[in-house]
Amino acid sequence: MFFIKRKFAIRILAIAFLLGAFVLVNKFVFAETSSIGECKDNNISVQDCPSFLQGKINSLQGQARTLASQIEIMDNQINLTEAKIEANKRQILDLTLDIDTATNKISSLQNSLNKITGVLLNRIVATYEAGRVQPLEMLLSSGNASNLLARLNYLKIAQAHDKKLIYDVQQAKNDYTNQKDILETKRKKVESLKKQLEAYTAQLEQEKQDKQMLLTVTQNDEILYQQELQAALAEQAAIEAAIVSGVQVGSVKQGDPIALVGNSGWHPDPNLSCSTGPHLHFEVRENNQWSNPTNFLKSKGVIDDQNQGRLTITLGSGDWEWPLSDPIKITQFYGQTPYSWKYRYSGGIHTGIDMVSDGGNVIRAPKDGTLYKYSQLCVEGGNIINIVYIDHGNNVVSFYLHVQ
Repeated sequence: MFFIKRKFAIRILAIAFLLGAFVLVNKFVFAETSSIGECKDNNISVQDCPSFLQGKINSLQGQARTLASQIEIMDNQINLTEAKIEANKRQILDLTLDIDTATNKISSLQNSLNKITGVLLNRIVATYEAGRVQPLEMLLSSGNASNLLARLNYLKIAQAHDKKLIYDVQQAKNDYTNQKDILETKRKKVESLKKQLEAYTAQLEQEKQDKQMLLTVTQNDEILYQQELQAALAEQAAIEAAIVSGVQVGSVKQGDPIALVGNSGWHPDPNLSCSTGPHLHFEVRENNQWSNPTNFLKSKGVIDDQNQGRLTITLGSGDWEWPLSDPIKITQFYGQTPYSWKYRYSGGIHTGIDMVSDGGNVIRAPKDGTLYKYSQLCVEGGNIINIVYIDHGNNVVSFYLHVQ
């Protein structure tokens, strides 16, 4: 009997050891070299490749901006996203293997534990029944006092041993129940990684499109690239000047007309222009910081004209009316866009929303406030850019650029 129990105990320990060994091996076996560009050339691992490429991007962003350096940044950003995808897939594979192997071993261990628990339960019952034998009966069946004492001593030892062993087995079962909880956490992690993988894949496609947009807009020409940077910077400078020198017009109510959509700031010479065509650049600042205008505007269906899909999407989560009438087309959103390379002054953030409307050119106040106007040369030798803006109070100001 002791031999059988020892055999089961050894099996339990062996399975537990193998399970632990798998976890350790799994951590070190897959530290292979990345397949991405410079990471591969420098023998950098899948796990370390993203941080290596991010360091390169940070270094390039601190250098003088040229078209060549911008393309290099974009190439490295594409490589970075590919490296994240590679690392993500590696994590998913590692966790999947971990889950499958550990689940099988825990299942095997559970079967062994159930079996030995059954044996021990039978032993305890048998020992208990043996303990119910009356002392006189035991004395008569023992033959002599020496045999009686030996039998009594054996019963005590067997009972204590059996109880301790089944307690240990139950503890082991509890431990591996906890291990199952850990495995369930890993399964949830896999699902999270799969969603992250989808996001990285979409990001990679967008980054490739952004690079193509850069090459299309600049025609791979350094002069055209610098013109685009200058135009974006001139527009930003005009807003800053308007804040300081704007002329007060008076109070306006929500829905009041305040201007007409125009193309002010445009010039036939790209070196002297800060507009690419008739549109409204709508921007909101809160506490003198750029803020996403959709946080203030009401929810509305608009046409996505930035990404060429021309799909109707829903934007807005605030209580302001939109400044243009339906149908509204968004030609450039707030935040990271295919044109983010222009906005070095804001870290690549397009600080407003560019929009046009087929429903008319009238711009209306989205909320009550005090109206101001301002005009200045877009760039020296160029044309005038016209700006109106509304101070809504509570340190919230909305801006309307390129108006007639």
